[in-house]
Amino acid sequence: MIPSLRERCGVLGVFAPGGDVARLAFFGLHSLQHRGQESAGIATAEAGAPDAGVRRFARMGLVTQIFDEGSLRALGGTHAIGHTRYSTTGASAEANMQPLVVGGPHGDLALAHNGNVVNADLLRANLEERGVAFSGGTDSEVLARLIAHAPGETWEDRFAYAMRRADGAYSLTLLTGDALFGLRDPLGIRPLCLGRLEGGWVLASETCALDTLGAEFVRELGPGEVVRIDAGGPRSRRLGGDGEASALCLLEHIYFARPDSRLQGELLYPVRMRMGARLAREHPADADVVIGIPDSALAAAVGYAAESGIPYVEGLVKNRYVGRTFIQPDQRLRDRGVELKFNPLPELLADRRVVVVDDTIVRGTTTPRVVAMLRKAGAREVHMRITSPPISHPCFYGVDMATRGELIAAHMGVEAIREHIGADSLGYLSLEDTVAATGQERGDLCAACFSGEYPSAVPLQFDKFALDAGGSRDRHAVPLRAVR
Repeated sequence: MIPSLRERCGVLGVFAPGGDVARLAFFGLHSLQHRGQESAGIATAEAGAPDAGVRRFARMGLVTQIFDEGSLRALGGTHAIGHTRYSTTGASAEANMQPLVVGGPHGDLALAHNGNVVNADLLRANLEERGVAFSGGTDSEVLARLIAHAPGETWEDRFAYAMRRADGAYSLTLLTGDALFGLRDPLGIRPLCLGRLEGGWVLASETCALDTLGAEFVRELGPGEVVRIDAGGPRSRRLGGDGEASALCLLEHIYFARPDSRLQGELLYPVRMRMGARLAREHPADADVVIGIPDSALAAAVGYAAESGIPYVEGLVKNRYVGRTFIQPDQRLRDRGVELKFNPLPELLADRRVVVVDDTIVRGTTTPRVVAMLRKAGAREVHMRITSPPISHPCFYGVDMATRGELIAAHMGVEAIREHIGADSLGYLSLEDTVAATGQERGDLCAACFSGEYPSAVPLQFDKFALDAGGSRDRHAVPLRAVR
């Protein structure tokens, strides 16, 4: 995808007594790096040694920049959780790095969170009234402290207490002195799966992390489900929801998850190929070549080419290491923007009519530069094709597009967007065909950013920094028209 839409995070958990759980977590997090690039961390504990407490190592940056042999060796432990972060609530700062480790009357708890809790400000205010202190500005810390101070005889009871009070999206891995937990919110908006490892178990946002660790995929956790993993193996309990309702984010199928991951029983690469094929039927083009925006739209471009009979070529090469450094480009390079990320191949584009397949247009700031770059490389015509409907509504569940005013499709029609980006034609895949390509039922997916139909109560407005020092806290959750 053209870089403009970012997701909230990747979470991981490993229970493997006798194994090097910190090293396993490191490689698992490396597989989930695409889900967040601001910070990363690992927390570990030693089953049978409650006095040892929870050890944590987290830093700003990428997984490979943060950990080395020394830091992994120092973590030790029999079980671990890990996190890669992109911020949607709370600043990109050290105070908000995860996993978070909090204390409470029941002992230490470490938490890694993917999603967004929409009533976090109200929950935090209530906790502060009870004398609970906060150190950062994230909804994740609110969740962690809500659980740590919840009543209940067991951690599962405390999770259930928190689930009844927290609204929004949260897939969690959690760690106590003697157990690893995985938990999904009652609608299952963000993914979480379970895998079997030789001598242990793995929890991960995506199955690609299981593949990296050589773990066998067992199943996805259901909405409202908690899994406890300890020396006795995994034990499951449903804490919330009715067991039927589901609202997995449709953007996971379109863009967020890696194409080699499986969601709801199917590999995503052929799902995205089907999106491209349906797009070719909905919006054909007279063209000479089809190209995709690396990396997430390549499978869809292959599907478009196969269905249309137009040859597929790799007309753009992605520099995969741009942005993976703390060294910022100077102003001349910064102004070039897209050219830092992609390099066109003029020999394949010159005097050609080009179909460009991408997965989304969000703010409409980067796509015009891509179109201009292709024309500069010699393309005679540029036909943009998008494997999703127009994004016209904000997401409150952990995607970085929280205000409607910044979404180009919220105030422009397709023809106006086409003129804005400078393309010869523009076509979006319909919501009906996008959903059909996934093989899922419409009511089992959250498509609120396309339709405005939210599966739960959402705030009237959203301030990313509302929980940071000095941030405002004037949000009030109100129910909108639901999917079902």
